[in-house]
Amino acid sequence: MKRLFYIFLLFVATFLCACRNDKIEPTQPSVAPQDSIAPKDTTDTIGPLPPDTTPTPPCDPNDTARNLAYLFDLEDVPIITIKVTKDNWNQYLQNFDQNWNTRQYVPADFVMEKGDGRIYYRKSVGLRPRGNTSRRRPEGEEWQRHDSINPQWHHAHFGIKFTEYTGGQRFFGMDRIVLKWFKDDPAYCREIYCYDLFRRFGVWTAPRASYCRLYLEIEGDPQKAYFGVYEMIEGVRKGYLADRRKDGYIPDELGNLWKAAYSSQGPADLFNTDQSRMGVADDYSTFTYSLKTNKSSLQFAQTELVGFINGMMPLPSGSDELKAWLTEHIDIDLFLRQLAVNVMVGMWDDYWINGNNYYLYFDSQHRFYFIPYDYDNTLGTSNIINDAGTQDLLHWGSRDGDRLLVKKVLSIKEFEDTYKKYIKELAASDELFGVSGSQQRIRHFQNMIAPYIANDTGEDLEIIDQPAVWSNQPQYRLLSGDKGTNFFATKIGSINF
Repeated sequence: MKRLFYIFLLFVATFLCACRNDKIEPTQPSVAPQDSIAPKDTTDTIGPLPPDTTPTPPCDPNDTARNLAYLFDLEDVPIITIKVTKDNWNQYLQNFDQNWNTRQYVPADFVMEKGDGRIYYRKSVGLRPRGNTSRRRPEGEEWQRHDSINPQWHHAHFGIKFTEYTGGQRFFGMDRIVLKWFKDDPAYCREIYCYDLFRRFGVWTAPRASYCRLYLEIEGDPQKAYFGVYEMIEGVRKGYLADRRKDGYIPDELGNLWKAAYSSQGPADLFNTDQSRMGVADDYSTFTYSLKTNKSSLQFAQTELVGFINGMMPLPSGSDELKAWLTEHIDIDLFLRQLAVNVMVGMWDDYWINGNNYYLYFDSQHRFYFIPYDYDNTLGTSNIINDAGTQDLLHWGSRDGDRLLVKKVLSIKEFEDTYKKYIKELAASDELFGVSGSQQRIRHFQNMIAPYIANDTGEDLEIIDQPAVWSNQPQYRLLSGDKGTNFFATKIGSINF
């Protein structure tokens, strides 16, 4: 009898252990075979996914803080899934309705499945709306709550902040990422092309960008919502600075980073030194210059920015004294490369014309770096100026007015000659802006994403070779036509020096 009792105890213990093993997460995540793992910095790890979301392919949470080329691979269209509870999604919608310019986050989980089958994830990230005039409510109408049975989805931009709820949590070294729909770009390629061209031409300040497929999974819904093909863009914040420091481009990541944008206070012209235009933005206040790092030291950052402008302004244009000052305080070659790409892609919503859409960074030695940003209104989508394809490349914007940085830099003949040289280099190379090479890359992008365009919003269901409907030059095409109708051919043909 005693023997039977011990056998019974052994059976119960085995059964309980089996049940326990089914419910407890493993202490170490499963990892793909060694020969299929991309190089990684294993210091950046997190635990395994909870059982209800553990993927079938090998799950690989060990991403790298440096391998952004792998993350933003233009040969891949990874799947990104944002997982959010119904309550948090309704809070997201409410935040937007209360203030469309809201910067408030709600908690979500973030999962990315790369084309090689590896899956990366972060739990408890921050999710919020993104965009300026392009902000949209991603579901339903104003003040409507989530409809699980018959949702009405809309394309909208999203911001992901990996550190919002978990201090120090990053994704491939980034503290944030932007998920952007192709608003006003029926060709699904303009911003991707531009950021790629910046990097091809050595403009390391440009953020990285590539394609992805975006899903939204709301807890309790019968199925995920597919938002279609999106851009994923590197966020320009602390992770961006850390990456550039590790690559040796900047000496530190301790300096002051500003976002510059046209606002109700006027253009970000780097001319007006009114410090009331420089501040820390929140839900109800915006500034022409918004400080993004060292926010507790706003006064010091304001003094530095004002000092930069005032140091440049009184120096005579074209003088040796100005040249020496610019060389000491700015990476001039980098700025000229950026400027050449900017005008070749036809970016008019920029610093030179509109006083808009850039970041600037001062390292701890007060050296200035210009960071181009927001390049969707390009490649023939034209406004403000008469024609982005034929505008004078030496007078893209004013050279005599309040765009002080361009005015001073191009007043130095050596710098203007370098700018001209870079324009011609871009035009002459199929690896850069040449017609044939540019068309080949765009066709490749479009063929790659075409199977994934159909989506649950019912919006933007075709890839169409034309500019935005509001463009003042609707004739431009990217893959057809010649000088006068093809943007690349027209732009190259406009070079007159």
